[in-house]
Amino acid sequence: MKVGIVVFPGSNCDRDIFHVLTDVFDLEAEYFWHEKHLPSKIDAVILPGGFSYGDRLRAGVIAAHSPIISDVKSMAKKGVPVLGICNGFQILVESGLLPGVLLKNTTMNFMCKWINLIVQNNNTPFTNKLKLGQKISIPIANGEGRYFADNKTLKELQEKNQIVFTYEESLNGSSLNIAGVCNESGNVVGMMPHPERAVESEINPTDNKPSSLIFESLLKTAGIEK
Repeated sequence: MKVGIVVFPGSNCDRDIFHVLTDVFDLEAEYFWHEKHLPSKIDAVILPGGFSYGDRLRAGVIAAHSPIISDVKSMAKKGVPVLGICNGFQILVESGLLPGVLLKNTTMNFMCKWINLIVQNNNTPFTNKLKLGQKISIPIANGEGRYFADNKTLKELQEKNQIVFTYEESLNGSSLNIAGVCNESGNVVGMMPHPERAVESEINPTDNKPSSLIFESLLKTAGIEK
């Protein structure tokens, strides 16, 4: 299985993702600069966290117009698993691949701490080894992580099972405490917390297994069992 990691000017979690994919899960991974194209033989795509273009104008909005996004959209349409983490999530909503928008936290501060997520949808390529209602201890690190959508969109997200993760408690003003969503097909997932920072017991203060299951779910999707 080969995973493409899209790198933008200002990405800073691309090496974290590469390390986890290759050293922890023994997958093949390759970086792809945002001005390049993705090859057809890519089994999954990850847009990592960071501050693409320094979050100028609005987090993720400039990166959403990078040349490589057209390839990401084409692959998403074909059903290829796509995961956007933090800034990657912001890019996915700004590019129209996911509904909603990410705004400044109601605290108006950058938030960096461990929180608890609750699994709301375990039928995606990144959650199929998780249980509904399962709690995940995982870190967040964002200043514009408040998910917002109008009432009509929120209702549709609920009806179509597109809410993937919620925060265990009110955290940053996100609508319905949403921490992650997916597209209607379920193959494109965006989440604000950082699973790549929680899969190793050396850096996870509680339990690294639930976060590991996010990546193990991708292995299961590809027919690889760890």
